[in-house]
Amino acid sequence: MEIGNTNWNFPTTIWFGSDRIEDLPAACKQIGIKNPLFVTDEGLVKLEIVATALNTLEKSAISFSVYSDVQGNPTGKNVTKGVEHYRKHGHDGVIAFGGGSAIDAAKTIAFMSGQTKSIWDFEDAGDNWSYADVNGIAPIIAIPTTAGTGSEVGRASVILDEENCTKKIIYHPKMLPEIVISDPKLTIGLPPHITAWTGVDAMVHAIEAFCAPGYHPMAEGIAVEAIRLIAKYLPKAFKNGNDLEARGQMLVAASMGATAFQKGLGSVHSVAHQLGAIYNKQHGLLNAIILPYALAQNSDVIEEKMNYLAKVLDLESLGADAVIAYLIALRAALNIPNTLVEIGVDNEKAIQIGEMAFKDPSTPSNAKPVDAKDLENLFRAAQSGDLTYIK
Repeated sequence: MEIGNTNWNFPTTIWFGSDRIEDLPAACKQIGIKNPLFVTDEGLVKLEIVATALNTLEKSAISFSVYSDVQGNPTGKNVTKGVEHYRKHGHDGVIAFGGGSAIDAAKTIAFMSGQTKSIWDFEDAGDNWSYADVNGIAPIIAIPTTAGTGSEVGRASVILDEENCTKKIIYHPKMLPEIVISDPKLTIGLPPHITAWTGVDAMVHAIEAFCAPGYHPMAEGIAVEAIRLIAKYLPKAFKNGNDLEARGQMLVAASMGATAFQKGLGSVHSVAHQLGAIYNKQHGLLNAIILPYALAQNSDVIEEKMNYLAKVLDLESLGADAVIAYLIALRAALNIPNTLVEIGVDNEKAIQIGEMAFKDPSTPSNAKPVDAKDLENLFRAAQSGDLTYIK
């Protein structure tokens, strides 16, 4: 079904459709941004899609500057330098343009632009968020160029604390962008492997949210529909990157996955966050590799949900084993490796990774309670492909 250009609100205002990037000046005007800081990453800044976005601002005589010192796993230093740039040029809002890394960094720059405390004082723990100066949080427009993290509809960012070699989640309700411009044409140039990695990342968000314990039927419903959309359209977007319908549906599914995970994530993210910090690997790729092993480890408590998911995916058999087999086949079709060792992740820090993962904010909402040893074993299984670690 072709969606066409349309707007909706949930959880934030989304302007969806081809060529909606042309509405960027209108978005700035609607939320009162007159001098935005345009934040993207070090790879995207050289591409034509950035020039296209900036041209819309120039044509509308909107002053701006560009900050692109953002790496694949954004660091506290990337954010601090961005805040310095924001203040030096007297900006009054942020345009977050790119994949999850750029959007996470941009949201955190907007959040920190008027704060006096350290970024790490606002790690998502307890009521840290409540100590922020709300008036010092700049408005944000988010423009995703990948269909994966869904950071454009999130209230948090994942930032690498380089000194402690760990990823930390920075959270505040007002980090939620005020307007999202979701333009599938901006994702046309995405290489197949990035399409695959980010697409399965969105799938992981939805599956972990669906499996998280607790009662949140709205999140579960959104998660299931996201899974259905990804199963249908990710192979199409991977095979033909110019398929605008598939690209658009994947953007929608990614935002849905991130909306759903307010219910919670789980051990896939608990481990992946640590590996991203230690090995500097792409987050979606890590999630995609770990997912089947995590479902196998949780299979004793998620069987009923896997039965339902198998029906949604129209599988021949029911249960966790059927869903896991489907996901392994999907990964193979998308040229995603089966183990972490295939992407250069060794097991020398397995014990440390288990201990770090246990402290991750995603761990408490795993489908079942897990301890550091369980998470170490999950890592070892995903690293080697040997399921005996989690049986």
